[in-house]
Amino acid sequence: MEGYDILSILLVLISAWIGGFAMKRIGYPAILGELLVGILVGPALLGWIDSNSTIDVLAETGIIMLMAYIGMEINFKDLGKASKAGLLAALGGFLVPFILGYYAITINGGTQISGFFVGIAVGVTSLATKSRILVDLNLLDTRIAYVLMVGALISDTIALIIFAGLSSFIDAGSVDTMGVIMVAVKALLFFGLTSALGFYVLPYVGKLFTKYNIKDKTLYFTLLLVIVFGFSELAEIAGLHSILGAFMAGLFVRDGIFEKQITKQVNSVFHDVSIGFMAPIFFVSTGFQVTLDVFKTDLNLLILILVIAFVGKILGTVLFYLPSGHGWREGLAVGAGMNGRGAVEIIIAGIGLQKGVITQEVFSILVFMAILTTLSVPIMLTWTTNWLQKSGKLVRQNTREGFLIMGANSLALLISKYLKDSNTVTLIDSNKDLVASAKANGFNCIHGNALESNILEEVGAKNFKTFLGLTSNSEINLLAAQLAYDAFYIPEKHIVLTSGEGRAGISLLKSISTSTLFASKANIDNWIKKVQNNEHKEVFEKVVQKMTTRQWLKSKLNENVKILPILIIDENKNNRPFHYNDTINIEEKVLYIV
Repeated sequence: MEGYDILSILLVLISAWIGGFAMKRIGYPAILGELLVGILVGPALLGWIDSNSTIDVLAETGIIMLMAYIGMEINFKDLGKASKAGLLAALGGFLVPFILGYYAITINGGTQISGFFVGIAVGVTSLATKSRILVDLNLLDTRIAYVLMVGALISDTIALIIFAGLSSFIDAGSVDTMGVIMVAVKALLFFGLTSALGFYVLPYVGKLFTKYNIKDKTLYFTLLLVIVFGFSELAEIAGLHSILGAFMAGLFVRDGIFEKQITKQVNSVFHDVSIGFMAPIFFVSTGFQVTLDVFKTDLNLLILILVIAFVGKILGTVLFYLPSGHGWREGLAVGAGMNGRGAVEIIIAGIGLQKGVITQEVFSILVFMAILTTLSVPIMLTWTTNWLQKSGKLVRQNTREGFLIMGANSLALLISKYLKDSNTVTLIDSNKDLVASAKANGFNCIHGNALESNILEEVGAKNFKTFLGLTSNSEINLLAAQLAYDAFYIPEKHIVLTSGEGRAGISLLKSISTSTLFASKANIDNWIKKVQNNEHKEVFEKVVQKMTTRQWLKSKLNENVKILPILIIDENKNNRPFHYNDTINIEEKVLYIV
């Protein structure tokens, strides 16, 4: 039996990896692949794997660790500065589908408690997948992006609070006046105690670790687990579910209890263990609980829940969004973006099934609803934002600005000299001599490795609009651009590709929304030497006909002149890098060196 359990875990992990990898390759969250593969290999279809006690324990642990990680990813302080639009989107996007979901179940013979559970599941919004979708659609610097992130955060927080109270009522088995009071008192005590621990005790522990110079990452990781499971147990004692305790623990751990570098390292390990091991077991095993009988016995209810999920979320967002003054079209785009469900919805549905509140058929309907709504987000968000773009109503906000440049060589300094006239510019280089030289010439330059995420975090990479990879090493430029894309969602990325770089480099550029500097491959070592020795000449040329950067470059190549175009200067003297995916307008100037 023990050998069978280990084999089951092995098969679950292999299935999770295959499903998650396949789904990520086509641009969707890995959890969808893990759910689908669980349905495929589980009892619903092939029947190769079934749940057992070992998988159940690991899945339960996976829920706790996943919720803690979600808490770590959320900046709870953003709730305090949430815009009116974000709050309206959150309320409309949660309340309307919540109410519709509740009545859909109760009218069809379900209990009030099951109606509440379905309402919560239909009302939540996937927070974890929003950033990547916004990056892929080049929307991160729009007002829609900010509203979506704040809206998702608020709606998920509302859902967890309602779920916590509902879970207490189920466990209490009574909803009389005294029962309601006891549930409320225990919930308040829980939030009071965890807040006291989070604001006072945990920071004190962190100071002790710093005082005694404790650097043992294993010890820190163990302490993190103790905090997460300790908070989870407090939630259970209070009659709330453990996931709320784990979520609260994640929120407090995120807020800088330990040294920044240690926190970064430990959180990275926690991410790998939870997302790479525990959570996939949970999602694959969740697929084991799905039954396809709903397509025969409960097809009408399935269709009804799907309609409520789509229409309720989108229409509710549009209606509540109107008082923001941003228009119903933008409300439609926000609703389309909030329509996806994710981890929280699946966890709540699974707990409802575990507690016997909802049937296996209703649980299966909620899983299919989560899958289909999440698959719809990129398609619907693309359509609605393109519509806004064409009508001139897609508002971009300058929440990000400036250039983050990897490389402090002479060519990078020349480009930076012109860019900093109208932008903030920060350079990073691992060569101390180049950093010292850049600083001596008045540039803001940081010594460090731009391939290390903690270095980019320290320089505030998340606040920059554009990343430039200006070293002569294509591989390093590509890796740095990918880090800027994956970890910091920097919208614009342009890098140097050398002439020897093959098709693989070009393919990677497309996958991370990056273009080539100078609009072509270039071996810049000679140009660096020319600039360093002051053997170059800077030429400004006005463009008299609108054309792409590639067209302009080809026209110069036909003149058989060896040049390197570095900047485009518009009529307002705003400078931008000369790169592949750009258009030069009439009266704009190109700055190139010869």
